Amino acid sequence: MIGVVGGGIAGLAAAYRMQGRGYDVQVFEAADQLGGLAATYETAGDDIEKFYHHLSKSEETIVELAEELGLGDRIEWRIGTNGYYVDGVVHPLDTPWEILAYPHMSIYDKFRLGMLTQGIDVRGLVPDFDAYDDLAEYEHVTVREFVEEHTTASVYENFVDPLLDGKYGHRKDDISAAWFLGRVRFRGERDLLRGEILGYFDGGFGVLLDALVDAVGRENITTDAPVTDLTVAEGRVQSLTVEHDGEEASHDVDAAVVATMPNVLESLTGYACDIDFQGAVCGLVAMDESLLDTYWLNVAHDAPFGALIEHTNFVERERYGGNHLLYVAAYVQDQTAELWQMDDGGVRETWLAEIESMFPEFDRSTVSEFRIARNPRAAPIYERGYLDLVVPYHLDREVGEGVYYAGMASAAQYPERSLNGGVVAGYEVADRIDASLDE
Repeated sequence: MIGVVGGGIAGLAAAYRMQGRGYDVQVFEAADQLGGLAATYETAGDDIEKFYHHLSKSEETIVELAEELGLGDRIEWRIGTNGYYVDGVVHPLDTPWEILAYPHMSIYDKFRLGMLTQGIDVRGLVPDFDAYDDLAEYEHVTVREFVEEHTTASVYENFVDPLLDGKYGHRKDDISAAWFLGRVRFRGERDLLRGEILGYFDGGFGVLLDALVDAVGRENITTDAPVTDLTVAEGRVQSLTVEHDGEEASHDVDAAVVATMPNVLESLTGYACDIDFQGAVCGLVAMDESLLDTYWLNVAHDAPFGALIEHTNFVERERYGGNHLLYVAAYVQDQTAELWQMDDGGVRETWLAEIESMFPEFDRSTVSEFRIARNPRAAPIYERGYLDLVVPYHLDREVGEGVYYAGMASAAQYPERSLNGGVVAGYEVADRIDASLDE
């Protein structure tokens, strides 16, 4: 039997791949709900993710998985509009003329930034179209150093720095330029006349999770089942100890996949990962009226959140019983942070007061529901040298033969985390297990 620790997208993808190759697989999830960061809420219509999600055109593996599961026609490619809130004004940044009209950068700044987003280095007299292909070249360079050298100081100060501040807070000066370049590449295709092309499932990402669970077999998945021990003897994995319904049981395994955060890997195996993670506090606000004219709004000032994301400016509100749904997104780099320490009522009041300050026409009486999800390890902090810290897929040397890792600290989640990366990580360990057991 192959034991999988964790029922998020990576663990389920690994189980799906291995079952397709004839292996007996059992998935153990500590929580009462599958999906990890892709878990969902119920609404008056379709379910919706607790933490916002969409697909970029560059995410090919998860699209291929959806097609295998018969969901290819459920992926809808839509336009995700973007804006930037600066000094009390929402600046749309989707079309060339909107970008040209943005007042906080010069035409030259916009040209240099535009060339960078197209992957073209124009520092020399001859444009270099391959300069940014190898992200590892920029692994030990900060975002500030890179942007100031490859564009202008004004681009960094007036555009990039506020985004970094909202994403990484006091850790922003540690972030690697490789992450920044990867983020630019990850965003994928744009419609020059309308905006960025993004994907979403008809019915939400829960449709994909349900199909994946059905393919693995619900009889092969146990929730409310934390793995409390992973036994290695004579250099090889032997068993998993699982707690369920108040009892512990030992399961002999031929291989074990740990598809969780690295702190769980360390508790089970002693393998210590030096990657720092940041937490997320994400609100989902149901409203009777729309707040924004755009899907995604980055916030440049020192607000208690980094972005406002009006999901129903991306997917029709009729799918959710007619409600307008708004995500409020904040990252915390330290769990002693004031926002993390607040109870849900305090977060709600803090956020609604800030939205009222930003949008004086906003009437909080239109808010019919306010739900808050928290995750203490929602994303890695992609600091310089991050690539040296990723956890290997196969931990045969570090822990024992037959021990594999497919969590968020894996190479598939570099230089940016994504559900697609989770599927890739699951596939990578499944392929390695298949090759090893087939020998």
